[in-house]
Amino acid sequence: MDQAAPHTAASLAADLRDLGVSAGDVLLVHSSMRSLGFVAGGPRAVVEALLAAVGPDGTLVVPTHTPENSDPAGWRSPPVPESWWPVIRAHTPCFDPARTPSRWVGVLAEVVRVWPGARRSDHPQVSFAALGAHAAEIVARHRLDEALGERSPLGAAYRLNGKVLLLGCGHDSNTSLHLAEWRQTSPPRTEEGASVRQPDGSSRWLTWTDVRTDEGDFGRLGAEFEKTGAAAVGRVGESAARLMSQRALVDFATAWMAAHRVRSAGA
Repeated sequence: MDQAAPHTAASLAADLRDLGVSAGDVLLVHSSMRSLGFVAGGPRAVVEALLAAVGPDGTLVVPTHTPENSDPAGWRSPPVPESWWPVIRAHTPCFDPARTPSRWVGVLAEVVRVWPGARRSDHPQVSFAALGAHAAEIVARHRLDEALGERSPLGAAYRLNGKVLLLGCGHDSNTSLHLAEWRQTSPPRTEEGASVRQPDGSSRWLTWTDVRTDEGDFGRLGAEFEKTGAAAVGRVGESAARLMSQRALVDFATAWMAAHRVRSAGA
């Protein structure tokens, strides 16, 4: 069936308010632009709708991840020859919040990243960008070894009682669930590597140890969370949308993982 009329920034903002987005919200958004249907003005209009919904006292937050800035020894899709690894480590340009584009997190995130006034955290692999009243607070002090933990924008959003909005995507894209992984007792850890900017602007390959992420059960976890009735489900444009308290989500996920994830021997 043809949709009656194009969606607009105003109509999408109304849909967001009907879903439960309120003025002053800290709103962490994961999105698929295609899922929204035709929008007059495209991605820019969608960002304007999100900003209108949270208002001048609210804050819009998006992931601006750069997973290609990682150790090539772990690449699988596709792998690269081992002989290339030293070259990649030595010559990958350092992550620069102002210059490095996001990858695989959707066009809306990239539009927010370059929006006037946007602030971006300084993690070389899992940065976030924010616009609005709490932007600076959310992106500050993103530690290298706290990629998605307490001292990351996810932890900041939790402390600010933020909300998570999934637009046309599932819980497998819900990065807030990773915060629950950091909150487990002795979570599995792994070595990471990336090209990191030095104080003089030069690049240096660094390695560090952080919590190992695992999205394999996020779909099941998210479905169990939604059964509690704590997520509002509706339509924004043509998109199936889910809105939830990030704090309620993370608290539920922390307990769920402790009960359902099987620990490896010696973990």
